[in-house]
Amino acid sequence: MASGEVTQTAVAEKDLAFGEVITNSGRLSAAKMYEPAAPTSPFTVQQLARLDEALTFATRETGLGFSIYLGDLGEDTRAGAEKLHAATDDPSNAVLLGVSPAQRAIEIVTGERAHSRLPDRGANLAVASMVASFKEGDLTGGLVNALRMLSDQAGPAPKH
Repeated sequence: MASGEVTQTAVAEKDLAFGEVITNSGRLSAAKMYEPAAPTSPFTVQQLARLDEALTFATRETGLGFSIYLGDLGEDTRAGAEKLHAATDDPSNAVLLGVSPAQRAIEIVTGERAHSRLPDRGANLAVASMVASFKEGDLTGGLVNALRMLSDQAGPAPKH
């Protein structure tokens, strides 16, 4: 065979797979289905927008820094949540909702100033609300409702 020659493969049309064709030049061309990468988030774009809106509202309404962590909290879930809370911009004025579905754990961590406005009773009610929603498979609704409950408990930001 000389350099640059195109070899033609003798393939019968009946032997071609779905999406394959022999071109005029004798080459086999195959179309493959595009398969997008699996999503890396448990939330849809709409659910993320709801969470962002709830976080923004709770923070603006109360003056507290609310954040959510969803994932493994480590062997000691409370210590893991407290470590994450300590890494926030203003830990004293922050509230962290730590949720680890695989560990079946929910931790709410409040800073010193935030705790004075969010008693343990309010946090316990928010946890109970999340558990009820999570049992129904509504992760987003549980988080959004907990944020609403916590911001209602904390009340509006104090006037200085």
